Amino acid sequence: MKESLDGTYDLLVIGGGINGVGVARDAAGRGIRVALCERGDLGGATSMASSKLIHGGLRYLEQWQWRLVRESLAEREVLLRLAPHLVRPLRFVLPHAPGMRRKWMIRAGLWLYDHLGGASSLPRSRAINLHAPPFEGDLDPRFGIGYSYFDCWVDDARLVVVNALSAQALGATILPRTACVGLSATESGWRADLEALDGRRGSVSARAVVNAAGPWVEHLLREIAGLPVHARVRLVKGSHIVVPSRIAGDHAYILQNHDRRVVFLLPFERKFTLIGTTEVVLAQPPAAMEVSDEEVRYLCDAANRYLRKPIQAGDVVWSYAGVRALHDDGKASPTDVTRDYVLQLEHAGSGAPILSVFGGKITTYRRLAEHALEKLSLALDMPGRPWTATAPLPGAAAAPFDYVAFLKEMLTRCAALPIALVEGIVRRHGAAAVDLIGGVHDVHDMGTHFGAGLTAREVDHFIDKEWARTGEDVLWRRSKTGLHMDAAGRAAVEAYVTGRIAS
Repeated sequence: MKESLDGTYDLLVIGGGINGVGVARDAAGRGIRVALCERGDLGGATSMASSKLIHGGLRYLEQWQWRLVRESLAEREVLLRLAPHLVRPLRFVLPHAPGMRRKWMIRAGLWLYDHLGGASSLPRSRAINLHAPPFEGDLDPRFGIGYSYFDCWVDDARLVVVNALSAQALGATILPRTACVGLSATESGWRADLEALDGRRGSVSARAVVNAAGPWVEHLLREIAGLPVHARVRLVKGSHIVVPSRIAGDHAYILQNHDRRVVFLLPFERKFTLIGTTEVVLAQPPAAMEVSDEEVRYLCDAANRYLRKPIQAGDVVWSYAGVRALHDDGKASPTDVTRDYVLQLEHAGSGAPILSVFGGKITTYRRLAEHALEKLSLALDMPGRPWTATAPLPGAAAAPFDYVAFLKEMLTRCAALPIALVEGIVRRHGAAAVDLIGGVHDVHDMGTHFGAGLTAREVDHFIDKEWARTGEDVLWRRSKTGLHMDAAGRAAVEAYVTGRIAS
């Protein structure tokens, strides 16, 4: 059943990335009538094209961004509790490279990183021998000294979806593939004209608007709402490549590059290494995002300065790119531009409020949402207090949720199913995996197996419960199973989804 494009709400959120769904969830949980519209798929732009890290940002210490690092480290701990099926500890290794940052500087930075965010459940940093297991086979032998510290990995696209699911369960109306094509102030707030991808049109009224359009935040404010833009965004393209695994263990590497940037090598989908990211300044969001040959060479060269087994462009099995809408603080280099966020509250001539989000990163989305609602508290007569810091996200059941213990329980309970299939579903859905496979006694009950542990039963769930409408939604956002399939398998998924939607 399709959601109506007409209605009356307290708050309209425009943009279905991590910041938008975070605001919608927080507001709905306070008893506010919320609608969210997103012109594409949820998390389909910047939010699915991240480096997939929940981290404080070690390199931001060099830029004196103490508040951002402190808030990010604190949020890292919060998200570990709220979504342990999607946010998991990851050990990082920083090889010492002669001619780069000095040892004393690295040790001082790591000490600050250990302590700046307050109490942490993650291990402290320490010096390590790169010639000892499990590191000895990864890097060129000339790198013998390194430092380890912990941050977290996240399934970014699924984090967006579970926030949207939570918002919906709390009463929010979620409208993917629905663009805001007109925004006009009224005596009571705003009227927004909406147009769905399937051609349906409608309009909603709202007392306030949150403009979380990411790279299009200025366009929406200036061209759609007709308001001045005081804060600005710096559009920076970030690209990543995926190659067969170059890391023997389950640790990651953070590599100092000759241009003062850092490049991550991350274990990815059990068989691969994810390498990123680039920083290319753009004048405007492109119609299509593609990783350039130059960016591939840059990432390969950066990795090959350290790796024992070099990589080349022909090794790349997948790549993706996204545009980060950073708050433009005037810094000349995109590397130095802050990753912090700025919230700009404007009022139309009638007094109607619109809050625009400039910048931000996935780690701090929950706090950004709290700050956004603080700024709108008077306009919305905020009925509730901040609550999301202790409320588990869908899939975490209740806090504390022991993901490892739950996985073992499900492997025992679903012993008739292939181990890889059970592991994949639990990894994607957490405790909600019970709804998909808890009562299944035979693999045939899962329907067509497309490969990589993806079955028709789960695809149906993505379509019916998680707003998936294309094979791309299923293969690359609701899951990463497309990485493990050949072209025929991916085409079969696309055909199945198309058939389900048409029926």
